[in-house]
Amino acid sequence: MIEGIQQAAVTEWFASNAIDVSAPLRFELITGGHSNLTYKVTDENHKQWVLRRPPLGHVLKGAHDMGREHRLLSSLSTTQVPVPPVVGMCTDAAVNDADFYVTEFVNGHVLRDKETAALVPLGNRSLLSDRIVEGLASIHSVDLDATQLADLGKKEDYVARQLRTWLRQFSAMTSRELPIIKRVHDALQDAIPTQTEATLIHGDYRLDNCLVTSDGHLSAVLDWEISTLGDPLADLGILLAYWSEASDNFLPLGFSATIEDGFKSRDGLINKYVEITGRDVSDIDYYFAFANWRLACILEGVHARYVGGANVEIPAEVEIFPRSVVSLALRAAEILGVD
Repeated sequence: MIEGIQQAAVTEWFASNAIDVSAPLRFELITGGHSNLTYKVTDENHKQWVLRRPPLGHVLKGAHDMGREHRLLSSLSTTQVPVPPVVGMCTDAAVNDADFYVTEFVNGHVLRDKETAALVPLGNRSLLSDRIVEGLASIHSVDLDATQLADLGKKEDYVARQLRTWLRQFSAMTSRELPIIKRVHDALQDAIPTQTEATLIHGDYRLDNCLVTSDGHLSAVLDWEISTLGDPLADLGILLAYWSEASDNFLPLGFSATIEDGFKSRDGLINKYVEITGRDVSDIDYYFAFANWRLACILEGVHARYVGGANVEIPAEVEIFPRSVVSLALRAAEILGVD
């Protein structure tokens, strides 16, 4: 038995909702996710799917909404945004104790470190950098009315709402005193740029939330659990916060694929985004600082959930999260000129 999966009941659900299922099914936890649990499902004939469900405990109010993720993926299936095809959604807690949804399995690589970066040859890494930015731009160009996503969330005051939300989440999950989090929050609150538009935003768009190919293309964008409507430049800031460079003083999640030769710099990503979208990015330093502070708050919560036993497997990288939280907050403070 694998934790988080009631094998008999879930197998029965597959038989009723998926096509050409040959029992028995094998369930394998896919490592790397730090919130919702993701499993690869393989049948007797080696056909594969992906199942997503909430964590086993410490579920924050309003988070881990499987129905919302399912809605997003289904809505985006007719757009230019590459997403895994949806198989179905189960809301009957009797089946697996919690809601879950299933998609088809999409082939591709997840790049996180030096070893996985090697899956994309040096000559294809600049192209892949562009493809990642093009994927983000495609999310920001989704027609909200045509996809019936115009009511996905509030459109206005995105950054202000995020500042409130993540400070509250941080305070609820932390067990230590980190006054720099509040100091940076206050500086960000006092300098919020005017939001001029609202688009669909992913909320956690980064290289290792994408499936990519060795020839430098984007196969699918994953992990839509905190997607909403809001300021697209905040989404760009998030990509930049995760996109490490060799000259950085620290790496937020340990070793990063993008410090390897061939990947574009953060400035290269910004320039590509402007080329595609024509958006004014004169306030991008603010959004970069905001993304670093927000990531610090997220990592504090992720670490707390792991320590509390919410996730089945604890990656070694989680050990550095407490230090990364401080480093991220310090980087945001430096950008903003906060003492």
